[in-house]
Amino acid sequence: QQPPTAAMSNEFSWEEIRSHTSPDSRWLVVDNAVYDVSRWAQKHPGGSRLLSHYAGQDATEAFRAFHLDQSTVAKWLAPLRIGRVCSNDPERLVAMRTDFERLRKDAQARGLFKPSLVFYALMLAHIFALEAIAYACLRFWGTGWLPYIVALCLYATAQSQASWLQHDFGHLSVFHNRRWDGWLHQLTMSYFKGASAHWWKHLHYQHHSKPNVMNKDPDVRIQPLFVVGKTMPKETAANPKSPYVPYHFQHRYFFAIGPPLLFPVYFQIATFRHAISRRCYVDLACMALFFAKIVVLYRPLLGLGGAFLYYFLVRMIESHWFTWVSQSNHIPMEIEHDRAEPWLALQLHATCDIEKSPFNDWFTGHLNFQIEHHLFPTMPRHNYYKIQPDVQHLCQKYGIRHEIKPLWRAFCDVIGSLRHSGEIWHAAYHAHHMD
Repeated sequence: QQPPTAAMSNEFSWEEIRSHTSPDSRWLVVDNAVYDVSRWAQKHPGGSRLLSHYAGQDATEAFRAFHLDQSTVAKWLAPLRIGRVCSNDPERLVAMRTDFERLRKDAQARGLFKPSLVFYALMLAHIFALEAIAYACLRFWGTGWLPYIVALCLYATAQSQASWLQHDFGHLSVFHNRRWDGWLHQLTMSYFKGASAHWWKHLHYQHHSKPNVMNKDPDVRIQPLFVVGKTMPKETAANPKSPYVPYHFQHRYFFAIGPPLLFPVYFQIATFRHAISRRCYVDLACMALFFAKIVVLYRPLLGLGGAFLYYFLVRMIESHWFTWVSQSNHIPMEIEHDRAEPWLALQLHATCDIEKSPFNDWFTGHLNFQIEHHLFPTMPRHNYYKIQPDVQHLCQKYGIRHEIKPLWRAFCDVIGSLRHSGEIWHAAYHAHHMD
């Protein structure tokens, strides 16, 4: 490690910085300062993958988006600093970053990062109430078809709303405190939902840092089941090692293996595998308590097999809810390789909004404001609508599309985009293999 004075005097060109992207030599830039995070990456609270996604790039805006207390975090960065960058960014790029930073500071000055604890208390209370009423339906009205279906829907609703609430805690947007938000995130994710909080953060933080970026965003790493966007289908068709999958029918088989199985099968396997392999013992203990609760409460009413069937059906309903909401904001948007775009352009090209209404706000956990959430991931969700007009104005200034859709159109676009990507793959596959 160089002395601070030497680090201040060193200057590096972008060409040299971009060459340091390997695990053994990983550099990134924050506020025009160059940092060597090679040895420190494994200690990063958000995971080493996030740092690797920005290796050789300017991480300034991502750094600001994820860290509210930047003065404290800067102390950890100081020993890693090795010099400054010889900046030759175009004026438009500099202006865009400056304007976005001005908007972020204005949002802070307006108190848009201050949470309403009453709001979050009500969210938590209504989750408790839904879960309790679901159990009461079976406990007091029996296990006939009507109370069974009502209980299923109520418990699935509680689980879906818990998904949105754990998302808030996971982003530190409630208390802005790693300890308090972390504890409540573990409570809502691992105990209320039976999934690993560490697994969620490992994947979700990567998604936010590089949304819809191939090979970096886990949410679009969905081969060999699906191909999305315009580039992935062509590359898959051209790759002789890719297995043959009839992607031109993916918009049809999506209904069979997408929403029904994402939570009860794929996520179930992934979350346990992650927690066990990463030795997340606290997560595993909380997850065990969740399943113990299922057995203790529902075995006397439904039998052991019936209790787990009930759990599976709840997960299946929740899976449909989550899949349609989460994919409607991203899958129809641009999905490309990393273009090292500035934060505003990166997030807008990968996300869209859904119209505001009391139902949409509740149903999506305010992720109908996905653009604003991606731009300001630590902002409390009840304030997204307040910043939306300012974001629209900034997008208009730089000619970036800010798209808002009706809920039904957003859902339809998921299928339309899968169909279009499948057609691209089909044409490319025939061009490469049918000569």
